[in-house]
Amino acid sequence: MSRKSLLHQLADYRIRTPEEAHTADRFTSFIESNPDCFQRSLAIGHITGSAWIVNRDSSLILLTHHRKLDRWLQLGGHADGDPDVVAVALREAREESGLDSFEVLGAGIFDIDIHSIPARADTPEHLHYDIRYLLRANCEGDYTVSEESHDLRWVHPDQLPQLTSEPSMLRMLHKSQRILAHPVSTPECRD
Repeated sequence: MSRKSLLHQLADYRIRTPEEAHTADRFTSFIESNPDCFQRSLAIGHITGSAWIVNRDSSLILLTHHRKLDRWLQLGGHADGDPDVVAVALREAREESGLDSFEVLGAGIFDIDIHSIPARADTPEHLHYDIRYLLRANCEGDYTVSEESHDLRWVHPDQLPQLTSEPSMLRMLHKSQRILAHPVSTPECRD
């Protein structure tokens, strides 16, 4: 993937979700204006990749209690120069959960969000241009809590509003429920 292919994905996303056209346009402008948009060294902000992870029967969502932000969030992180944002989301899902088998669901980008990250030590406040993909964990074996998290948890959708009132989290919940309204059979896990 390259900047150009990401811009194509965003154009497709903009068509599929016209209610988010303004945000998609901000992403497009940011990417076109900043050749180094995938580098965390870009002080104004950078592209990140995230994963909204459901279990095999789509009844639960895997969330992290993020150590630095002290909030329940989807798994994800910095692109660190990699323009293949779906690969970034998959890498972060594996690193932050210890699970290794995921399937990308849906037609491209699942959600986008631009949010502020507070200043910390020598890092100034900046924006994360977060591109999110819908993933299914093919095996729900024992996950591993990484050093980036206080905790990981499989959460029933009804429990999400008790953990967060973050609009983008609730938006992803509603999107995933619409997309996954008809369960898809998945292959059996192999040990």
